[in-house]
Amino acid sequence: MHASGLHYFPLALPFFLILAGLLVLLIVMLLLDLLRYAYARMGLAPQAVFAVLLLSLLGSYVNVPVYQLPHEQIVMHEEVLFFGIPYAVPVVRDWPGTVVAVNLGGAVIPVLLSMFLLVKNNLYLRGIIGIAVVAAVCHRLAYLVPGLGIAIPTFIPPMTTAVVALILSRPKSAPLAYISGSIGTLIGADLLNLDRVRGLGAPIVSIGGAGTFDGIFVTGLMAVIFASLATRHGDGRAAGG
Repeated sequence: MHASGLHYFPLALPFFLILAGLLVLLIVMLLLDLLRYAYARMGLAPQAVFAVLLLSLLGSYVNVPVYQLPHEQIVMHEEVLFFGIPYAVPVVRDWPGTVVAVNLGGAVIPVLLSMFLLVKNNLYLRGIIGIAVVAAVCHRLAYLVPGLGIAIPTFIPPMTTAVVALILSRPKSAPLAYISGSIGTLIGADLLNLDRVRGLGAPIVSIGGAGTFDGIFVTGLMAVIFASLATRHGDGRAAGG
């Protein structure tokens, strides 16, 4: 496997720029103090949150190979459309086999942050339950897309995660949302479908990469916001009552 085939952004440029725009919007909202409360509920400084999300976005370019499936001859296209979103995939011919890799920005960084939040907030049991529910939903909705691998609708994980987190723990819904959304999406969409990717004609199946990276990244942005703002609204009503 040539190193050049492992490094590529998992989304086509227009949609990647949209995610970058969401990150810029996050910075603006932090400056306006609209999200300071949301991420304070996670026990993280706004600067740390921005750094992690920026590293996740840039880290999506890096896929670390884990193992390789048997040889198959494939022909790829530059873009694959799924739910109207163009995903970028390498163009290869006569590929020696499908490489299973782990995406740095879509798997490694979110899992490390999730484990930190799990321990910091003592959410072991509720974390396991939340991960299991989100994983079940994502597994149910995951699609096998020829030439791409595994894909899920972008906004399902954050919406599901926010609801689950609020039900399981309203005071700690923010960290629980990130934990459940990140790890649950990885397990349900990617890990539970690895045995089905052979024959899809994908040169690289990236865990946390193309097809699921957008769902995981948006979950990091949105699920925590939904859960935290809902909690803040509830706190405000309690104070007013």
